[in-house]
Amino acid sequence: MDLSAFIGIVLGFGAILSGQAMEGGSIKSLTQPTAAIIVLGGAFGAGIACFPLSAMGAALGALKTVFLGGAEKGEEYVQEIIRYAAKARKNGIISLEADIKAAKDPFLQKALRFVVDGVDPKVLQGIMETELGKLEEEGEVPIKFWEGMGGFTPTLGIIGAVLGLIQVMQNLNDPSKLGEGIAVAFVATVYGLVAANLIFLPWSAKLKFRHKEAMTVKAMILEGVLAMQAGEHPQIIEERLKAYIHIHEPKKK
Repeated sequence: MDLSAFIGIVLGFGAILSGQAMEGGSIKSLTQPTAAIIVLGGAFGAGIACFPLSAMGAALGALKTVFLGGAEKGEEYVQEIIRYAAKARKNGIISLEADIKAAKDPFLQKALRFVVDGVDPKVLQGIMETELGKLEEEGEVPIKFWEGMGGFTPTLGIIGAVLGLIQVMQNLNDPSKLGEGIAVAFVATVYGLVAANLIFLPWSAKLKFRHKEAMTVKAMILEGVLAMQAGEHPQIIEERLKAYIHIHEPKKK
């Protein structure tokens, strides 16, 4: 579980609601279903219009990465590759045939299969780099979707505000309706800004960070497999791959 995602959202909303209460405002006054429909409904409508439905599905599915983590442990893959390299050095590359299905990562499985099948290193590298490009593009889809949502919501908040003010102008002769119209106008603006800056843009940034980590691990795996195929010593391979491990990743003691 990624506690930072939960803590950040709770802290952000808590600060806003606390400030509202400290100023003597009612938290209930911020609950405006009309404003929520305008901002969130309009934003998702714009998102669906801009992206294929598959992109929206991928974006929603990626939220588990935002809240549950999912960052790949580079150190674990380093140790796994080192085990394969040591076995290959001792028993030959063909001895890795039995280890392919047990590999933790599909990308690593495919690379090992090519090595065991005797694919030329340059051909292997070209194929796997193409695979990396495909994974890079697929991982950017959820990021771009939530970035787009973060751009839509402030504008839709302004639209909600304008609609609220139109209602106010149409009911100037009925003071009882003025307060409701003004409330919708201002709350819609708040909803748009909050949704963008506390939800959608942070989700996009978190996914971008996770995606960068994942692609770094994939690049590390490819270099490790190529080094193993070239017959490099496992210790040399280990030192080379450690350079890929994220600086913030805790080291094993």
